[in-house]
Amino acid sequence: MEPLNHLQSFVQSAESGSFSAAARRLGLTPAAVSKNVARLETRLGVRLFQRSTRRLTLTEGGERFLGQIGGALATLQDAVAGLSKDDGQPAGTLKVSMGQAFGREHVLPMMGDFLARYPSILPDWHFDNQQVDLVGEGFDAAIGGGIELSPGVVARELARIHVVAVAAPSYLAGRALPAQPAELAQLDALLRRSSPTGRLRSWTLQHASGDQTTVELPRPRAIFNDPEAIAHAALMGLGVAMLPMPFVERGLCSGELVRLLPEWHFDAGAVWLYYPSKKLLPAKTRVFIDFVLERFRSERFAQRMQVT
Repeated sequence: MEPLNHLQSFVQSAESGSFSAAARRLGLTPAAVSKNVARLETRLGVRLFQRSTRRLTLTEGGERFLGQIGGALATLQDAVAGLSKDDGQPAGTLKVSMGQAFGREHVLPMMGDFLARYPSILPDWHFDNQQVDLVGEGFDAAIGGGIELSPGVVARELARIHVVAVAAPSYLAGRALPAQPAELAQLDALLRRSSPTGRLRSWTLQHASGDQTTVELPRPRAIFNDPEAIAHAALMGLGVAMLPMPFVERGLCSGELVRLLPEWHFDAGAVWLYYPSKKLLPAKTRVFIDFVLERFRSERFAQRMQVT
């Protein structure tokens, strides 16, 4: 195994783009960092950087090696840091990815209790609706959906998410409530445009009996590419929206939103807790996983996200 300082010099140089910046982070001289990287290249028999007077650029082999060791190096560093603590408490930087609106509404409120229980852990939470490479980008965990289950990634289901039709009481005042999904086409619709394809998303609903129907897309009142924006527009009384329960639960509970067609919904799939599968999972990651699972379970999150 390569000396830890050689690997640290490589990773920091790759992330910062220069030996000088890496040296400042590591408390070394640029010459020492350069020498560590050179020794690592010699040992591996692969050139990791293309060097110029202005900047370092990873070679193809360097990019591949960085992806392979980034998360593993963080785990080693955390393990060393953890062993050096006398109290034995989980410690280190906890890098987690989560959706923007979902993270703010359902995960961020947990942070206070989590930090009170584990004060030596530093949350480094990334609120992003884009999928991440859990292992390659060095994340300790991720919360969301659709992450590819590459080798070494574990997924724990937090809840099935139902999509429902909602509108504000101010919009519904003086209007007849729809009795069938087809009647939604007569109302002002707040539609969502798919970010990957640019197409308008259709409205599909399933009855409690199992029958399923797709609503002919009504004339839109407004179009958004963000479900949180659609939820705000619905709260403003601008029209009817089809939204996942995480975005409308608070409005439904407060009465600011009304659910239409209560016997109809759509199953949008699950929200998952992802983490790298390791025999020696860092303590900081293990306690975070256990904390989230216990909190979502105690708050009956899965039951609240399903309407039937």
